[in-house]
Amino acid sequence: MKKYQVNFNEAAFLLITLVVMIGVSIIGFDIPAHVALLLAIGYLMVFAVYKKFSWDFIHEALVDGVSSGIIPIVIFILIGALISVWIAGGTIPTIMVLGFSFLSVKYFVPTVFFVCGIVGGAVGSSFTTVSTIGIAFLGMGSLIGVDPALTAGAIVSGAFLGNSISPLSDTVNLAAAIAEVDLFDHLKNTYKTALPAAVISVIYFFVTGLRYDGALDSHSIHEIVSTLNEYFTISFVSLIPLALLFVCAWKKIPAIPTLLTSIGTSLVLMFFTTPHLSLVETATMLQNGFVSQTGNIQVDELLTRGGIQSMMWSVSLIILALSLGGLLVKMEIIDCLLQRFEKIIDSRQKLILITMLSSVGINVLIGEQYLSIILPGKSFINKFKEKKVPLTLLSRGLNDAGSVVNPLIPWGVSGVFISGTLGISTIEYLPYAVFCYLLPILSCFITLNSKRQKK
Repeated sequence: MKKYQVNFNEAAFLLITLVVMIGVSIIGFDIPAHVALLLAIGYLMVFAVYKKFSWDFIHEALVDGVSSGIIPIVIFILIGALISVWIAGGTIPTIMVLGFSFLSVKYFVPTVFFVCGIVGGAVGSSFTTVSTIGIAFLGMGSLIGVDPALTAGAIVSGAFLGNSISPLSDTVNLAAAIAEVDLFDHLKNTYKTALPAAVISVIYFFVTGLRYDGALDSHSIHEIVSTLNEYFTISFVSLIPLALLFVCAWKKIPAIPTLLTSIGTSLVLMFFTTPHLSLVETATMLQNGFVSQTGNIQVDELLTRGGIQSMMWSVSLIILALSLGGLLVKMEIIDCLLQRFEKIIDSRQKLILITMLSSVGINVLIGEQYLSIILPGKSFINKFKEKKVPLTLLSRGLNDAGSVVNPLIPWGVSGVFISGTLGISTIEYLPYAVFCYLLPILSCFITLNSKRQKK
C-alpha cells in the first residue's frame, strides 16, 4: 500500500476541520466566502509547513489547482460579455416579450423547469442555459411576483437536468470516458435515475407554483411589454444569437468559440439596430455591463447587468477554491482517504455508495465538478473491474453525484457562477433546486436496490 506524507488520521482531521471552518464561517457568521476560503488556505498552508512541505511545493500546488480552472474562468468572462450584448441587442428582451405572450402564473414555475431542461439538453451546457434563457425567466418571474429564489431553483434544476442527460455535455462525456464505457450506454443508464428525478421535480414545482394561482396584472404586464418594445429591438432577428448557440452545440463546437461567435453576431446586429452606439460605448458596455435607462424601475433593475466586471467576483472566488483544491490534491490528502476506503469495500453496494459519496465529498471540499468525477473514477475503477460490477454503474454514479451537486455548494464553481449571474445566493435557491439533490439520492436508492446487472 502506498505511503503518504500525511497519514489517514491527519487527513481526516484536516478535512473535517476545513468543512467546519468554511461552513460555520459562511453560514453561521455570514463571513464572505472569499474570506472563509482564504482562512482555509492559510490553515492548510500552516499544516503543510508543519509537515515540512517546501514553499516551492506549495506554490506548485496552488498553480496546479488554478490551472485546472482556466477554461471555466475564460468561459465566465465571455458569458459576462454575452449577457450585456444579448440585452443591448434585444435577444433577452425578445425572449421576455415572447414569454409574456403565453405566460400563465399557475404553470410558470414548472414551465421554467421544463424549458430550461430542454434548452440545457439541446446545448449541453448548464452555464449557457442559466445565463441566457435563465435570466429571461428570472425577469419574467420577478415581474409577476414569483419568489426569485424559487424561480432560480427551477432554472438551476432544469439546466442541470439537461446537462446530465445531454450527449453534448462535457461532464457526461467525461464521466463516460473516465469509466471507460460507451457514451450512449452511459446515457441509457443515466436516464434510469434522471427521468424519475425529473418527474418528481416537475410535480414539486407544479405544487409549489400553485400558490401563485392568480390572474396576471394585465396593466402592469402591458406596461412592461410596451417599455421593452419601445427601448429594445423586439424581433425574431434578435434571436439569431440564440439560434447560433443551438447550431454550435449540435456541431459540437467548444464553448469558447461558440460564445465568441454569439457575442460577435450580437455586436453585428447592434450595429444595425443601434447605429448611434459608439465604439467606446460598446467597449464600456462589454466591460461594465449594460445599463438600462427606460425609466421603468422594474425593467431597469432586471436588465442592468452583465459585463466582464460582473464576473470578477465569481472568478476571484473560484481562484481561491481551486487553490484550496490544488493543495488538497497535491499533498495527496484526498488520495490518502480514498485509499483507506478501499479497505472497507467488501460488497457491490458499498463500492457504489462510497464512489458516490466521494464525488459529493470532493464537491464540498474542492468545489470543482470535474475533479469530483475524475478523482473517484480513477480511484475506484479497478475495484469495479475486480468485483465485476458494470462500469455503467460507475459512470452513472459519477454523473449523478458529481456535476449536479456542484451548484449546491456556495464555493463550488457552478454555485459561484449561478449566484453571480442570477444575483440569487446559493443558500437562497438551494432549497428549491430539488433536482440537484433528488438525483444523487434516487441514484443511490435505485442502484443499491437493483438486482445484479450483467456486464
